[in-house]
Amino acid sequence: MKRIKLLEVRSELGAGTRGASMGIDALRVACLNQGSDYFRRFNSVVVPDLNHVLFDKNHFPFAKHIDSILTVQKGIANAVEQTLRFGEFPLVLAGDHSSANATIAGIKATYPHKTLGVVWIDAHADIHSPYTTPSGNVHGMPLAAALGQDNLTHQRNVPEPETEFFWRRLKDLGEPGPKLTPDHLVYVVVRDTEEQENAIIDQLGIKNFKLPEFRTKGPRQVAREIYEQLRFCDMVYISFDVDSLDSRFSKGTGTPVELGLDVPEAIALCRALLENDRVVCFEMVEINPTLDSENTMANNAFNILEAATEAIERRLRLDEVVSR
Repeated sequence: MKRIKLLEVRSELGAGTRGASMGIDALRVACLNQGSDYFRRFNSVVVPDLNHVLFDKNHFPFAKHIDSILTVQKGIANAVEQTLRFGEFPLVLAGDHSSANATIAGIKATYPHKTLGVVWIDAHADIHSPYTTPSGNVHGMPLAAALGQDNLTHQRNVPEPETEFFWRRLKDLGEPGPKLTPDHLVYVVVRDTEEQENAIIDQLGIKNFKLPEFRTKGPRQVAREIYEQLRFCDMVYISFDVDSLDSRFSKGTGTPVELGLDVPEAIALCRALLENDRVVCFEMVEINPTLDSENTMANNAFNILEAATEAIERRLRLDEVVSR
């Protein structure tokens, strides 16, 4: 990979609270206010969002707007795949976290025979399915789709056949079947989960670095342990939801949760993770300026984004030197 390309996804179809579609523009405002040239330094692609369907009646109570979400996700997956095939590093800035299923699908479509590891930095596990969701919001389902997990053992809903059809299509996006295995998924500071999610996390044995362990070990040691678990993965995708931050720093997101990371911890973690040469994609999601004051969330997120990008650029330069 020679350079970074920004993929801008303003879809908020999977969110439960409106406003995440404006998150990328809030980042741009933060960039301007901080006197940075960040958004002039990189080429960007805007993926069509279909947010206009939010004004239409929803026909899928257990996976709201899943038909339109599938269309959006096809666009995201194609953009990620094309970026990787051009030898560029996709840095995805998205509205709601349902986009991650498509990002993962795009990576696997590019490298179908390589093993993918996922680092999920988030307050939420996002491993519900239409069969278990309490809300019907698809941003709580991307990992269930990527893992191919319906969690029928803990089923609480009976989705309509149409919902099941589109859910199967989401699970098979990019290539049919699961895109990763549970032992190649690592959670960081996940802390706001439902009973059904806890059950499948325990059943699948998914590792979660909770805040006390994270603070005891520190960001660098946690990154080392993550990569030790992912040692058999050929490539790694890092997904950063801004609600991984403590709610003191993350009012401007749809579902803030206390007892999360502070901004320096998030910066240190992203830097440590992105130094690894197996990382092929980084994603940041869920900034919602309508819930914020003085663009605080976007300013914090932009500081994290700049630090993460510097780490990616430093590694890409090193890769270029080594390949000469």
